[in-house]
Amino acid sequence: MKVIFLNDVKNKGKKGEVKEVATGYAQNFLLKKGLAEEATPANLKRLEEEQNAEEAKAEQALEDAKSMKEELEQKEVEIKTKSGDDGRLFGSISSKQVVEAYEKQHGIKLDKRKLDMSQPLKSLGYHKMSVKLHPEVSAEIKVHVIEQ
Repeated sequence: MKVIFLNDVKNKGKKGEVKEVATGYAQNFLLKKGLAEEATPANLKRLEEEQNAEEAKAEQALEDAKSMKEELEQKEVEIKTKSGDDGRLFGSISSKQVVEAYEKQHGIKLDKRKLDMSQPLKSLGYHKMSVKLHPEVSAEIKVHVIEQ
């Protein structure tokens, strides 16, 4: 019997797949538990429409990320902090502070977990760091740390 999986079923199939399974297994387990539905022409058509909608949504997300990348790379953020004589900071600047400054100065909300910052900033000057906007798109932002 041909079924369309509605959820992932271990060792059988993933959500959205159409597979041939034993009739008894399909009727007594998959259909009863709502893990799959019979692969009728109407159900197959609906599945195809859902997959097309998902693809369009994914394409839109990629386009949004690309436009966001262009916008981010044109701007820089300034962070004022106290520092010593040799340009070293009292304390350090974390990813949270960078994200908050970006939102305050440019109105762009970033996720601090997607900011690639191996170590906090500990000196004055310009710093570059990358932000992962999408699995395929990452932008490089400029942070200017200046003395207060």
